[in-house]
Amino acid sequence: MSVLPSSGSATYMDSGNQNPDTFNNFFERWLVEQNQHLRELVAASRQQSSVDEQSLRCLVQRVLDHYEHYYKAKAKWSKQDVLAMLSPSWISKFEDAFLWIGGWRPSIAFHLLYSKSGMQLEDQLDELIRGMGRGDLGDLSPTQLSRINELQTKTIREEKEISEKMARHQESVADSSMVELSHLVSEMMRKGDEDGVDVEEDKVESAMESKEEGLKEILLRADDLRFRTLKTVIHILNPIQSVHFFIAAAELHLRIHEWGKRIDHKHHQPS
Repeated sequence: MSVLPSSGSATYMDSGNQNPDTFNNFFERWLVEQNQHLRELVAASRQQSSVDEQSLRCLVQRVLDHYEHYYKAKAKWSKQDVLAMLSPSWISKFEDAFLWIGGWRPSIAFHLLYSKSGMQLEDQLDELIRGMGRGDLGDLSPTQLSRINELQTKTIREEKEISEKMARHQESVADSSMVELSHLVSEMMRKGDEDGVDVEEDKVESAMESKEEGLKEILLRADDLRFRTLKTVIHILNPIQSVHFFIAAAELHLRIHEWGKRIDHKHHQPS
């Protein structure tokens, strides 16, 4: 495990670069790229009639690859400093308050999908009555809705399993070995036995490393569920529907990040 620098950002040394980078820097670059993808997605949605399906598929795959790149990078940084990934300094306090194990709750993908689908359905009711759908998320077929419902049920089940595993791991902080070790070191400190405290330091480090290893495993499993959920939703949707879903996801992510940072800035201003 690497030590957090004074800025509180997780540090990662790229194998091809001797200069240390931070996940904060990576995240900021990733946001810039997400903004660029959003512009491309919006342009494609507005030129739907003139953009061929293969071009849409390539765009959707490029955006999906961008998300995969994020999770692969996050996995590398998590191996070095999982605590920083679970308490990220690169997002706003507002965003942090809604985190589920270091990221977005996987089941939110379905709330996002249904919200956008409802908006687009309402927007084209007159056209649907005339049998003229737009092919967007307002036109989800019965088969698609069935597959999405099945995926949602499966995702919520896995989400619950991971949450319960995290709860058990959190409770392990107060297991008998930790309570015994904390009492032993506390007694030595009260007696001024610095040598004894030093002797027990190996046990302390071992106990803490064990807790961190458990957190790594849980975070990786949570991130795996996040990306698998996203990937499977995209596979259920057709290309233009995927474009609209990615637009909604990017807009929500970017605006909440921006609004949260604005709140942080407001709270830090002198009264």
